[in-house]
Amino acid sequence: MHETMIAKNLLDTLEAEATKQNAKPKIAKISCGTFNTVNDEILTFAFEAIAKGTTCEGVKLEIEHKPITAKCGDCGKIFAFDLTKPVCEHCGSDKYDLLPDAPLLLDEIEFDTE
Repeated sequence: MHETMIAKNLLDTLEAEATKQNAKPKIAKISCGTFNTVNDEILTFAFEAIAKGTTCEGVKLEIEHKPITAKCGDCGKIFAFDLTKPVCEHCGSDKYDLLPDAPLLLDEIEFDTE
């Protein structure tokens, strides 16, 4: 049900922006972190269902899942954290801090220009 609420909020935001732009949205680009993730199929299904009959019917969702990142305690570099190899990719240290997960964001809306 998490995805249904996201779909409803997304629809409300897209409709408001469509009204401001006086244009029909065609693509909504979304990003989320690894732990803050959504199920792409469920979100797409929920969005398509609630968007029927609205200005957002037919909008394509593009969802990007951002990797977990960490900061090395030895060299200080930030790196994409790999659960199968939990060491700094720069210096090999196993001293690191996981950084906050990327939030769920609506990054971009593309509108029909016709």
